[in-house]
Amino acid sequence: MQYYGFVRQEIAPMLPKQASRVLEVGCGQGATLAWLKATGSCQEAIELEYNHEASEIARTHLDHVIEADAEQFDLQTLGQFDLILCLDVLEHLRDPWQMLKKLKQQLRPQGQIIISVPNIRHHSILLPLLFRGQWQYQAAGILDRTHLRFFTQETAQDLLIQAGFRLEQCTGSGEQWAPARLWRWVGKLAWAKPFCCVQFILHGTV
Repeated sequence: MQYYGFVRQEIAPMLPKQASRVLEVGCGQGATLAWLKATGSCQEAIELEYNHEASEIARTHLDHVIEADAEQFDLQTLGQFDLILCLDVLEHLRDPWQMLKKLKQQLRPQGQIIISVPNIRHHSILLPLLFRGQWQYQAAGILDRTHLRFFTQETAQDLLIQAGFRLEQCTGSGEQWAPARLWRWVGKLAWAKPFCCVQFILHGTV
């Protein structure tokens, strides 16, 4: 369950100063929304989570936890939001393009969305595929067995734009997590970032 309990503090530079109502789709145990509430960044936190065990934990510290399949749930029943978070969730969906279009309708004027997706162009995926013909699914990470969709930086940006959002910012992160010192050093080079970032975080506005 550790997979569901991370606080995503790397989104801090993209957060609005204040968001009265925040929805997180695929919130896990609700750690990120709990952090936003504790720091005064939001007043009301609502989360949509598919996993039962994670939902039960989230209910201990969040306002409103809905256990449901996000793609099947009627989002209009939740009303309007100032901020929506989709952090490492869109790659699990059958149709993330349609999901983002639905979420856009639930944002207030000047509403914002922050998404993150894993980078399928990462060297740990490219090199084994190129030189050994291997594409090995894993319990977690970029090739998580539950991932249905895969994105590069360019296709992640297109995902947001095609849903009607204005792309404000796209940053890569995770190059510092490489176990080998060589890759941590290479990841600091501008030309190498598309191959060393584990994920991309995107900020969009309506």
